[in-house]
Amino acid sequence: MKSPDKLAVVTGGTKGIGLEFSRRLTRMGYRVVATFRSDEDAANRAAEEMKKGLSVIRSDVSDPDDVARLADLVRTGHGTPQVLVNNAGLNIDRPVLEISDTDWRQVLDTNLSGPFYMTRAFAPHMVEAGGGSIVNIGATTAIRPRLNGANYCSSKAGLLHLTKCLAMELAPSIRVNCLIPGMIDTEEMRTRYRVAEPEYRNALLDEIPQRRIGSTEEMADALEFLVGAGASYVTGQKLIVDGGQFMW
Repeated sequence: MKSPDKLAVVTGGTKGIGLEFSRRLTRMGYRVVATFRSDEDAANRAAEEMKKGLSVIRSDVSDPDDVARLADLVRTGHGTPQVLVNNAGLNIDRPVLEISDTDWRQVLDTNLSGPFYMTRAFAPHMVEAGGGSIVNIGATTAIRPRLNGANYCSSKAGLLHLTKCLAMELAPSIRVNCLIPGMIDTEEMRTRYRVAEPEYRNALLDEIPQRRIGSTEEMADALEFLVGAGASYVTGQKLIVDGGQFMW
């Protein structure tokens, strides 16, 4: 049932999995504010696609001052969200001995500090308005590390524990969970893992019990569950959508 009182904020909500989250939330009846940092063309396309259901705002979640500005813009222009999806993320892959201070800080500031800044800015008003749901978007590299990703893996491992801390402190008003994508069919994943080449695709599928790559729609299904009434007793948890790849 659509309601003008339902508001969701999705960081990085105009591309990839984040765009699918924005689509799903609008179909669920939420007015959605989606943030983007640099790709204005993608943001404009998303806004055109979803018309009045979506508003886009440029924001850098790694900057606490910019997050405070975003929170003020949302509260004055749209209201208080019932749902916050901390989806914005950054990858800068280097061998560990080649990661610069800047590489380290940018990734940690975006992937770990960003969700903290967003929650700190929005949660007090969510509590005052009656509560809601926060979903942090994690990564399987928080569970199983990979080469050349010490900064990224560390940020996502930290996000898992941040999720639990937030769930403890914000209960019972706000539920906080971590949604973790496995191999999901996005442009970035297709490029990184060279899935167009049979040799690389087959090697990848050999690691996935369900023998297929997941879809962004399946990620949105999981998000719909976590923010919905069916998950009213679920908080502080991680939900991995990966076809069984990381069950071990």
